[in-house]
Amino acid sequence: MAMTAPQTTPGAEGWRRARQQPSLPEVYRSLPIPKKGSWLRKFLAFAGPGYLVAVGYMDPGNWATDIAGGSLFNYTLLAVILLSNVMAMILQSLAGKLGIVTGRDLAQACRDHYSKPVAISLWILCELAIAACDLAEVIGAAIALNLLFGIPLLYGVLITVLDVLLILFLQSKGFRYIESIVISLLVVIGICFAVELVMAKPDWMGVAKGFVPNPQIIQNPEMLYIAIGILGATVMPHNLYLHSSIVQTRRFDQTPEGKREAIKYATIDSTVALFFALLINASILILSAATFHRSGNVEVAGIEQAYHLLTPLLGTSIASVLFGVALLASGQNSTLTGTLAGQIVMEGFLNIRLAPWLRRLITRLIAIVPAVIVTAMYGENGTMQLLILSQVILSLQLSFAVFPLVQFTSDKTKMGEFANPTWLKVVAWTIAFVIAGLNAYLLYSTMVA
Repeated sequence: MAMTAPQTTPGAEGWRRARQQPSLPEVYRSLPIPKKGSWLRKFLAFAGPGYLVAVGYMDPGNWATDIAGGSLFNYTLLAVILLSNVMAMILQSLAGKLGIVTGRDLAQACRDHYSKPVAISLWILCELAIAACDLAEVIGAAIALNLLFGIPLLYGVLITVLDVLLILFLQSKGFRYIESIVISLLVVIGICFAVELVMAKPDWMGVAKGFVPNPQIIQNPEMLYIAIGILGATVMPHNLYLHSSIVQTRRFDQTPEGKREAIKYATIDSTVALFFALLINASILILSAATFHRSGNVEVAGIEQAYHLLTPLLGTSIASVLFGVALLASGQNSTLTGTLAGQIVMEGFLNIRLAPWLRRLITRLIAIVPAVIVTAMYGENGTMQLLILSQVILSLQLSFAVFPLVQFTSDKTKMGEFANPTWLKVVAWTIAFVIAGLNAYLLYSTMVA
């Protein structure tokens, strides 16, 4: 049963307005936390939100950059995947802390802190990013349906509308149902890639060396471009909004001790989940390197191209089928969490309440309409160009989510004793500026090209 949010007085805790509606009110504080019991029992009670966040780090938008990186440069860019995931772990821990300490998600915090024109601008940018992310997921799921069952891309895009009904059904049953189906699909993805890696027989010594940063990554312009693309496709802005909201589904004690415990377990949850995302992303690149780079197919960048080449190169059709199943599970998973993020952003920035079916339908249509138009007009080539465009838009938006997050969690008037210590401020601001600089370079290179 959903709980109502406690009220705060205007100006308290460094905020300009009283906190009114909680984030995701239908599931707010709906999951109890045991007062007593083992460490494992408490961890399992908090576990779940991290996996919904991790989904965005292995969505179909990541696949193209990982496949291109592996086919072109063997295992060298594994270090970039590792660095991207470490950055993500730190940023997601800050997002979880913001939600737990303040009782506000990142969208609500932005609406309170900034002037109305700035907040509206941030909302529009965030909606564009969510639409771009949703676009990648819709196209990824449609491609998977086409590869596995021969369903035309246009029909596959339209089928993804049914995700809205699935979310409504699951959320009416309780938030644990959404978490369970997401984790189940993640397990499917993990099993598919584990089997494919066994068949591909990668050079594990080369894999280990790939996780060590290589100066070539900076010196080679083409390698740097793909490296930045991997970074832009890995750290997702909507995940910061999502995480700051869904950590509030747990009914932890609203005391300093209760919040401290919640931060600890939420951080462990998201870090473990993102480590799993690291393994999946690394597996895609390793599979690409072991299969395509080794055989001389160094220009494999498209998802369909990879699917069709796996069978002849690995000598069994099951390789392509597993790849397609993993892609479908990835697309399906990402659409679930992307739609939730859309609800959080719309409600948080605008402080409006719509019927659950309506707000989810709006979020989905923002992505489906351009996908349908481009698929109908340009077919497969158009959808791949749209997939690339979606990653560029995500890169553009990322800093507009990262900078407010670091600013708010470093502010003692808003966070009190939970404000970031000096060392974490330095690390967080460094990550924020590195991401901004690299994404600016990616956008410049894309436009010039």
